[in-house]
Amino acid sequence: MQIELIYLAYLVAAVLFILGIKGLTKPRTAVRGNQLSALGMLVAVVVTLFDQNVLSYQWIIAGIVTGGVIGSLMATKVQMTAMPQMVAVLNGFGGGASLFVALANFHMGTDGTVAMVSIAATVLIGSVTLSGSFVAFAKLQELISGNPIAVPGNKILNAVLLIAALVLGGMLVADPSNGTLILALVVVALLLGLVLVVPIGGADMPVVIALLNSYSGIAAATAGFITNNTVLIVSGSLVGASGLILTSIMCKAMNRSLTNVLFGVMGEVGESVDADEVYAGKVKSSSPEEVAMLLETAERVVIVPGYGLAMAQAQHAVRELANVLEERGTNVQYAIHPVAGRMPGHMNVLLAEAEVPYEQLVEMDAINPQFEQTDVAIVIGANDVTNPMAREDKGSPIYGMPILNVDKARTVVVVKRSLSPGFAGLPNPLFAKDNALMLFGDGKKAIVDLSTSLKEAD
Repeated sequence: MQIELIYLAYLVAAVLFILGIKGLTKPRTAVRGNQLSALGMLVAVVVTLFDQNVLSYQWIIAGIVTGGVIGSLMATKVQMTAMPQMVAVLNGFGGGASLFVALANFHMGTDGTVAMVSIAATVLIGSVTLSGSFVAFAKLQELISGNPIAVPGNKILNAVLLIAALVLGGMLVADPSNGTLILALVVVALLLGLVLVVPIGGADMPVVIALLNSYSGIAAATAGFITNNTVLIVSGSLVGASGLILTSIMCKAMNRSLTNVLFGVMGEVGESVDADEVYAGKVKSSSPEEVAMLLETAERVVIVPGYGLAMAQAQHAVRELANVLEERGTNVQYAIHPVAGRMPGHMNVLLAEAEVPYEQLVEMDAINPQFEQTDVAIVIGANDVTNPMAREDKGSPIYGMPILNVDKARTVVVVKRSLSPGFAGLPNPLFAKDNALMLFGDGKKAIVDLSTSLKEAD
């Protein structure tokens, strides 16, 4: 009867995982989805410990306490601006955990072809995830350059390393007693993860994070075959599949090829564009008082958040501005681009922290047709996702990338420190449009000043 109860508990955990992932697809149900997933993981961990007939819980309890403390500190201390870095690190830890499970089972002497194939696959995917995720972290944390770093013969090198890893994996399956082979596989796979992510620029990080998240799930699923743990196979497969789907969505949002993402062929730089030629004295600077006069008569305002808003930690100031506008009878919405920020859903999470109503967050496809009826669009730190070059310039490296059509609004106010380019390294012709005004300065201070000027106008 015990085995039936264990598998029933695993089924309950799997259902909770599925309901949790479904809840995470919408901002309104995201918190509940996260809680359901956490509950499912608790059930899975507790039942697995009983199922494995653990003789001593000392190290397990020590690990739970240590991990719980670290996790709590990360959850409470890490700023929203650093959330992409934390996600990248957690992806790396997931891949690393699966890698060490595979190494431990190999060390204990696992028999059987299926087990050895699972170990080889877990070592390969887990190592790639581990090193790739920490490179992504280093880029996001600006420990190394966030720009694409050219690797000589990158495509050939990737192919050679992948083939070498597969050959080593096959040799390991054929000769399970050779410890040198598994160490060589770890080294080659770690190097593969490194060279896959290094050439990728910061603008493409949302896609990379989604893909590495998928890799960590696949590594967990293959580790489940090693340990013969059903719930690990199911949960890992769910994360792997959902991560691939999200990666595909991100690729479409950035006009990227999934094949290029898989093999690290991204961040290619097109022809350089002269910013002076684009702007050519056409940029019009404004002040909070002038923008407030525009907002006084605006019936519809769309706020466009980007990574600059996150860096300035201006989400609460933006919410306060929206409140002031709504008190005046203005209809306020937020335009959300799928890859605004540095991870999938970055802007949704940021605005949720400021308690922005979920119904005011409008996705790109739904908001774009409404810009022509918008009186004022306020762009805060969003550069590449509002760049008309993606629509108009076939020679641009971002040509074809779906963008927010903010330039079609009656007036566009861009809040930015300077005319510096975004991650793509391109000037933005939006800044020189006839209907565009630049509000230069720190994002948070500019929005606070704008709210103050609007209140004083009453």
